Amino acid sequence: MNFKNSINEYYHYIVYTLLTITLLYIFLLSSSAKSINFALYTTRNSVYQPSNTFNTKIHGDKLEEALAGASTEDKTVIITIVNKAYVEGDKPMLDIFLDGFWLGEGTEDLIKHLLIVAIDQTSYKRCMFLHLHCYKLETDGVGFIGEKLYMSKDFIKMMWERTRFLGDILKSGYSFVFTDTDVLWLRNPFPRLSHNNSIDLQISTDEFNGNQWSEANLINTGFYMIRSNNRTIALFDKWYTKKDNSTGLKEQDVLQKMIREGEVRNLGLKVRFLDTVYFSGFCQNSKDVRAVVTVHSNCCRRIKSKTADLTVVIHDWKRFMSATENETSWFQWTPHDHCRDSWRH
Repeated sequence: MNFKNSINEYYHYIVYTLLTITLLYIFLLSSSAKSINFALYTTRNSVYQPSNTFNTKIHGDKLEEALAGASTEDKTVIITIVNKAYVEGDKPMLDIFLDGFWLGEGTEDLIKHLLIVAIDQTSYKRCMFLHLHCYKLETDGVGFIGEKLYMSKDFIKMMWERTRFLGDILKSGYSFVFTDTDVLWLRNPFPRLSHNNSIDLQISTDEFNGNQWSEANLINTGFYMIRSNNRTIALFDKWYTKKDNSTGLKEQDVLQKMIREGEVRNLGLKVRFLDTVYFSGFCQNSKDVRAVVTVHSNCCRRIKSKTADLTVVIHDWKRFMSATENETSWFQWTPHDHCRDSWRH
């Protein structure tokens, strides 16, 4: 009897010990989750009180799963948005975009943090086929399939829908680098992006005036890094509310106006404007191929023209990478003839 009692006592001891350890683990896990303080993304008080409720009715749990799957440890994601026009053709835009990550310096591993947001079934299926992080965005019955010609009504609608969606990402607590799919990542951009906690938004420019803090810089919303906090959520809320009173203006034009008129500054945001030496485009080529990080096919009207000239950029990059040190000193980008001609038709 004593032997059986000892066995039973030992059994109960083991069960209670395991139960205690399990409860302690759950407690510690929940406590650490609540106390996460992102090194890059601290918050200050904002003058504007944002509506920071994440729209779960529209996006549901699938978006949270997609974001979590692509996220870094500090909840930062690289996001691009595609539709059918970007995944079809002999060499579609999405494939060229991914080529940049493959051929670039220090960019290959960044793919694991890239979330492809597809706005139609064709682009979503293509993304899934490529085994990337994918999310299908439902657009409330608005059709965004196919190419939307620059500054057309559908193009402007699509840009505003993008703004609304990216605002919801901020409200979900994720910071992100947004990149258009027509931006080639030739080098890892993060070493060139400031890790200063006080900077809320770092945005590319069509033309850089030499001063990274100057509100006179001509911005481009095709590439920017933004951190999730009350100020940036307030910015996106206020930005989106201007949609209906900005007929004929794309979202970039409205944000440009908000910056120049001091509205962004009044919300408490600190904005850094990115130098085209590093974050370049067809509007203003980088003058230093040894330093260039991204190349954006901006100042271009059609997808066909963009893909043609971005393919040339890839050839230029390969030429630079295989050149001797003496040859690189004479390097020049090939003219972007297809994009230049796209404005004539």
